[in-house]
Amino acid sequence: MKYAFFVTFFVAVIGSMFISRAGSSATFTSATSAPGSAAGLYSKNCASCHGLDGRAKTIKARRNHARNLSDPEWQDKASDERIFNSIMNGKGKMPGYAKKLSAQEIDSLVPYVRSLRK
Repeated sequence: MKYAFFVTFFVAVIGSMFISRAGSSATFTSATSAPGSAAGLYSKNCASCHGLDGRAKTIKARRNHARNLSDPEWQDKASDERIFNSIMNGKGKMPGYAKKLSAQEIDSLVPYVRSLRK
């Protein structure tokens, strides 16, 4: 009896997490469908640390001290060139993507990162 209650509770909690995530990331679903788009590149290469919304609220982000890309103060201080260079060459624990992404793909990520500003 206790086991059935635990399983039911666990399934309900996990299910509600997926439902709430589906609702909060609905705006990104259509944008990430195009594999070569900036949103698709961000989703594939950056979101695991910086989060889909750029706020760096993932477990991996906490472990690696990933930057909150939505922070208006940081957005004001960081130039487009700095963002491009950070993606290209890496910074701190963030790896560089020069060998994985083309310069044009990285260049397309700069305005996408800017769009994450809150």
